Amino acid sequence: MLVWERPEPPNRPVPAPLSRERIVRAAIRLADADGLDAVSLRKVATALDVRPMRLYGYIAGKEELLDLMVDAAYAEIRPVGNGWREVLRSLAEATRHAAHEHEWLADLLGGRPQLGPHALASGEAVVSALGDVDVDAVMPVVAAVNAYVIGAVRREIAERRAERATGMDEKRWQASLGPYLERTFATGRLPALATVVRDAAHLDADQTFRAGLDFLLDGIEARISGARAAEGPDRP
Repeated sequence: MLVWERPEPPNRPVPAPLSRERIVRAAIRLADADGLDAVSLRKVATALDVRPMRLYGYIAGKEELLDLMVDAAYAEIRPVGNGWREVLRSLAEATRHAAHEHEWLADLLGGRPQLGPHALASGEAVVSALGDVDVDAVMPVVAAVNAYVIGAVRREIAERRAERATGMDEKRWQASLGPYLERTFATGRLPALATVVRDAAHLDADQTFRAGLDFLLDGIEARISGARAAEGPDRP
């Protein structure tokens, strides 16, 4: 039986009462402070002032704990809007915001679908907004947006971590590499790249994320519109 369906042990009078919610909250606090490496059943038990074995009455092991943590983060991802485009944009923005609030989430997104109650509620909101889209296109559309968001937030989080590790923010990093790039571009071997680096607008992280999302949503809209046009005016 999955953790989502398995009942918790009955409450009993003890000095330190437990619940899955308390365990997950403690694990998230540890991960928010020091990353996923700081999360273990022993450390969570210490934070809750209980013996590690008590946790096994509520979760089977660390993998279940991570699943519960991800689903708790999905409680913050509530896509809203009028129409599929607004809802997909809301999904992308909310997922990105949650990953910025909980950097460890970027390491756990992707892979097999999340099936916890909060994740399923988020998925229901998105799929409902795609009700007018051909049923065979729904999951590829959602998967495309999720893939874009996961890739973007992982890059952003990696940049954050690199900045903390090196003490160099983006401007300082660019300044340190500027002379090298100028020497390389001066050779004339990379004219297209040199033009983009020198002349294109330099967007910040928010602008870059939203521009890329617009490109993706524009492509989805064109594909959906093309499919509807091909079906002709008698489409039900």
